[in-house]
Amino acid sequence: MPMPASETVPAPAVQYFTVDADSDGQRLDNYLLRELKGVPKTHIYRIIRSGEVRLNKARAQADTRVQAGDVLRVPPIRLPARSVAAAPAAPAREFPVLWEDAALLAVDKPAGVAVHGGSGVSFGVIEQLRQARPQVQSLELAHRLDRETSGILLISKKKSALRQLQDQFRERSTGKTYLALVKGDWPVGRKVVDVPLHKFLLPDGERRVRVTTPDDPEGMRSISLVRVLGRVAPPAGWPAAAEQRFSLLAVTIKTGRTHQIRVHLAHGGHPIVGDDKYGDFELNRLLHKSGLRRMFLHAWQLSFRHPVDGRLIELTAPLPPELRCWGNVSAFCD
Repeated sequence: MPMPASETVPAPAVQYFTVDADSDGQRLDNYLLRELKGVPKTHIYRIIRSGEVRLNKARAQADTRVQAGDVLRVPPIRLPARSVAAAPAAPAREFPVLWEDAALLAVDKPAGVAVHGGSGVSFGVIEQLRQARPQVQSLELAHRLDRETSGILLISKKKSALRQLQDQFRERSTGKTYLALVKGDWPVGRKVVDVPLHKFLLPDGERRVRVTTPDDPEGMRSISLVRVLGRVAPPAGWPAAAEQRFSLLAVTIKTGRTHQIRVHLAHGGHPIVGDDKYGDFELNRLLHKSGLRRMFLHAWQLSFRHPVDGRLIELTAPLPPELRCWGNVSAFCD
């Protein structure tokens, strides 16, 4: 007799995984996404956040790096049959390629596309690329970008390359510079923002970040270097009573904290235009009417050492048209 959709699919009471050498240095969430085939990504992130996943008998975060020999305990996973069957497959999709060889791939990610599935998103760049390139044995994210941010995204094609690239990001030996358009006149002399950040969750479970004090035990030191590229005038027809001055900034991050640039710039009194979490919401409504319907944050330049031969790779992703064409932005980014 067929099993009703409301019944559960049997699963082991508890699952244990021992991290192998090829997975050394991988993020916990990526490791579980690979090992727990068929389990929705939202469920995997839920059991990590709740502390049910144990790494060497201790709680761990999604971005914790696992090491060879680590033992992971995963709780019983019992999901409605319909939940498993209804999980949509990621459509195959390619993205503009900025660099590619046998070890790695760099693409220009559009805004509005998540880098991976989870937290209410069924799939992202990495799942779509895996569908588009089934012949590639290992495609893994070397770092992250916010869903609303466009620009350079680095992906490994070999596990050995992944470990080497992740080491560079962890040791802060890469160079990551973003373009951001902010409200008002950012002071030319304010070149360093060294303010610790604290992550927290809203009542609905959504992630947020705020500035904190150096003595906060949960605060993380965060450093952003800011350079003013130019003062941007709004487009024709902009309301006379509204904010009239904007600054185009090149922001190089020395630490890679969640929402770091967005919170640092907003804390300085100059939020990124179009930012729906930390921005000026009244201004954002005017921006939307003027044709700017996304956050103006773009992963512009990335430098790193090639994971195989060690040579310096320097990549640049041009501003997408929807950003370049707003006001007189193009005058400062040629």
